[in-house]
Amino acid sequence: MNYAMSKKRRFWMTTISLLICIIHILPFYILLTTTFKAADDLSSKWIFPGYLYLENFANAWREANLASAFRSNLIVTVFSVFLIIAVGSIAAYPLSRHQTRWNKFIYTVFVSALIVPALTILVPLYKFMVDIGGMNEYWGIILLHVTFNLPMTIFLYTGFISTIPRELDEAAMIDGAGRFSLFYRILLPLLKPITATVIILSGVAVWNDYTFSVFFLQRVETRTITVALASFFSQFSSNIGWVAAGSLLAALPVIVVYLLLQRYFIEGLASGAVKG
Repeated sequence: MNYAMSKKRRFWMTTISLLICIIHILPFYILLTTTFKAADDLSSKWIFPGYLYLENFANAWREANLASAFRSNLIVTVFSVFLIIAVGSIAAYPLSRHQTRWNKFIYTVFVSALIVPALTILVPLYKFMVDIGGMNEYWGIILLHVTFNLPMTIFLYTGFISTIPRELDEAAMIDGAGRFSLFYRILLPLLKPITATVIILSGVAVWNDYTFSVFFLQRVETRTITVALASFFSQFSSNIGWVAAGSLLAALPVIVVYLLLQRYFIEGLASGAVKG
């Protein structure tokens, strides 16, 4: 009886897992069928074309000026993720190791910021960026990305550092290591799993950002990929094939980074979330 129930449970779990996989794969499949299809091809989006129409890539790259957009994305993402990791890990260390009443209050404030949607404060944020001269400047939008990604980063780093024995700190300090030396030489190398998780989570969020980019990077030479691809849509026309091809190109760097860091991703996410 138990064997039959267990077999039935495995069947349903496998079926549900397959359905979830199909649901996630379908949008990517439609993206591929649209990318490699000519504009005058009116066949169903569910049918993969019997040819590969590569002109969509060339048109998207040229008309959306994707070379400049990729450069903007790269600058914003690299500097944002670097600062998110540097500031987040440094802030999480004392919050994790010295759980005083004041530190617990600060940690609670950071975690509470996770529930504040950026759109709710967009108007005062826009005015603030105008006042400090951050409009159409890379450093302005980098500052925004760092600010809005720090709560999750601190949450994950604090939880992960809590899993590292305090005896390691004490042993290093007995050997003469200072606080900064202890953190950078001893603890930071141990944070690779959670750092990989932060790189993926914050990197994808920054790379795919549209809300901040469309408001704060309005010049053509500074706009990012999402804003550049949005220019293909207008009131009277749209170039779906070009958008699909550009979206596929934009997704490639994120896919490569994930494949390189996936071995650390689940470990870091689970450790940071459980202990946090």
